[in-house]
Amino acid sequence: MINVVLVDDHELVRTGFRMILQQQPDINVGGEAGTAEEGLRLIRTLVPDIALVDVHMPGMSGIELTERVCRSKLPTHIVIVTVVDDARFPKRLLDAGALGYLTKGCTADELVSAVRQVAMGRRYLAPAVAQQLALATLDGSASPFDVLSSRELEVAMMLVRGKPLTIIGEQLNLSPKTVSTYKQRLMEKLHVDHVLSLAHLMTMHGLIDTPNHHVGN
Repeated sequence: MINVVLVDDHELVRTGFRMILQQQPDINVGGEAGTAEEGLRLIRTLVPDIALVDVHMPGMSGIELTERVCRSKLPTHIVIVTVVDDARFPKRLLDAGALGYLTKGCTADELVSAVRQVAMGRRYLAPAVAQQLALATLDGSASPFDVLSSRELEVAMMLVRGKPLTIIGEQLNLSPKTVSTYKQRLMEKLHVDHVLSLAHLMTMHGLIDTPNHHVGN
């Protein structure tokens, strides 16, 4: 039996995935979480074979969750599920230790197939993503975001969602001063001087769907 936990802040997504997976005789959904923090506790408690994890969640992101699970040497394999299918982003997540990558537009068959494949320790990439990764490697195009650490990328994503430094600090367990340092460092690395420019750059590279309208400075 393949034991799975679902980590996504959208209840409808979790319900849909659960309904599809529970129909399979060899798959059991053992738990659900609406945040990455809850998801991490669930993974540590249940130690499932697979965790289906959304990238964009309030608080800790799917990237940080993936890295923490890998650092803790937990046997749980992470399958990332997201609306973003840009090649550079999966590369970052695979580098962080995710074994699978699906987009939310995947079919029920693809979801089940990915879970079974990753449960056997094999990597699964959504076909469109695999193709983009291959092309990105072929033309050698690097994303400007490759220069950021995972923590800097996480801070960048929270900044473009309009979160103030104090809130980012609370959610990542960092002081506002440290968050400010991360912000300054990532902006220098990306050669942008405003969060709006950062949001535009992230949209261009497929890291966010559209710039947030309530972006701060």
